[in-house]
Amino acid sequence: MTVDAILGDLTVEPADALVNAANSSLLGGGGVDGALHAAAGPELLAECRRVRASQYPEGLPVGQSVATGAGRLPARWVIHTVGPNRTAGQTDESLLSACYTSALDVACGLGATTVAFPAVGAGVYGWDATTAARVAVDAVLAHPRTGIQRVRFVLFSPRLLQAFSDALDAARA
Repeated sequence: MTVDAILGDLTVEPADALVNAANSSLLGGGGVDGALHAAAGPELLAECRRVRASQYPEGLPVGQSVATGAGRLPARWVIHTVGPNRTAGQTDESLLSACYTSALDVACGLGATTVAFPAVGAGVYGWDATTAARVAVDAVLAHPRTGIQRVRFVLFSPRLLQAFSDALDAARA
C-alpha cells in the first residue's frame, strides 16, 4: 500500500475516490469544496441535495463522511467529510483524525482502491499545516485500509506539501 503526497489540483487527480473537505451543508462552499463542485458540474450538487434530504437533514456532522457520485470529476466517487473548524473553537484533534478514518471506512465500503485527500481543515478552518499533516498521516497510516492500494495527499501549496512530506518522513522513521 502506497501513501504519498504531491503538489497538485485535486479536481484533476485520477482516483477511485476524491475526498472533499466539505461543510456540513454538503451544498458547496469555498476552497476544496467549491473547486470540486465547480469541476464536477451540477450532478454533484444534485446528489448532495438528495443525501442531505434523505440522510442528513441537519447537515453532515464533523468527523463523519458520506459518498456521492463524482459528476464530471476523474473519479467514481466523492467522499465528503466535515473537518472541525479550529477558527470557531473546534480544536479537538481526534475530530480531525476522524475525518480521515471515516473517509477511508467509506472508501473501503465502496471498494475504492485509490483515494486522494486534500489537507482537511488546513484552509479557512484554521488548522496549521504541521498539525493538519501530522494528524492526517497518523490517521491514514493507522487505518487498516482493506483493499485500498494507494492513498495520495494532493496539496495546493508548497507549504502544505512540505508539512505532509515531513509528517510522512517522521512517521516512517
